Amino acid sequence: MRTISIINQKGGVGKTTSSVNLAAALANLGHRVCLIDMDPQAHATLHLGVTLPENGQSMYHVLTDEVPLAAVRVQVAPNLFVCPADLDLAAAEMELSGEVGREIILRDRLQDDSESFDFLLIDCPPSLGVLTLNALTSTKEVFLPLQPHFLALHGLSKLLKTIDIVARRLNKGLRLSGLLYCLCDSSTRLASEVINDVEEFFQAERGGSEVWSQVTSFQTKIRRNIRLAEAPSFGQSIFQYAPTSHGAEDYMNLAHEVLEQSAAATWPTTTALTA
Repeated sequence: MRTISIINQKGGVGKTTSSVNLAAALANLGHRVCLIDMDPQAHATLHLGVTLPENGQSMYHVLTDEVPLAAVRVQVAPNLFVCPADLDLAAAEMELSGEVGREIILRDRLQDDSESFDFLLIDCPPSLGVLTLNALTSTKEVFLPLQPHFLALHGLSKLLKTIDIVARRLNKGLRLSGLLYCLCDSSTRLASEVINDVEEFFQAERGGSEVWSQVTSFQTKIRRNIRLAEAPSFGQSIFQYAPTSHGAEDYMNLAHEVLEQSAAATWPTTTALTA
């Protein structure tokens, strides 16, 4: 099973949109996918049409009350499951501040879970706090969505340093394996110029850490598409809301690239849901 954290501490770059629609694309291709929403904004949860009942359990209870993942996991489509978040998750940062081993609680819950999946995707919050650390210690890969404008590199060094520290101290197998460019506008030169800047940055940094020495820039660029912006308000992935749109085409192409990565790296197809 491939375990992937989708992370960027900068908001508005297409992180949740990519988490949801990549998960949906892989599920549509016949792979069992679990999406964990670790963002207190719960946008991935809402995007997939999941509404928690009053006193319903979420990832907050998984992290703070020893509730198993199976108790919160919801099937939203064939092959596609989500572990939902809600605003209470924001309180977990403070409540776990004095907890010993607070960075590996999610990893422990995953190891106790017996359900089998092909892909585990985690939608991380736009921060580098305890919730994000739990995601990074629970997965082997990181996908980094970037919007191609001149603020794309802002904070990138801090993010890479965090990934590197987690890899050295808490999760030695962690690797940055994919760069994904979102909200691209092919009618301007800005996107290609910024993408070149990012590629040059990583080329210069390749010798700095083995954690990102083999990072791949996906050939698929997610075009700016109004259908992608509309889909969350209907509680649907892009494949349910607008299956013939450019957004659906782009995320399906991305899913095929991710599967090509799997074939090249010879990841196992289905195992128990552990990191």
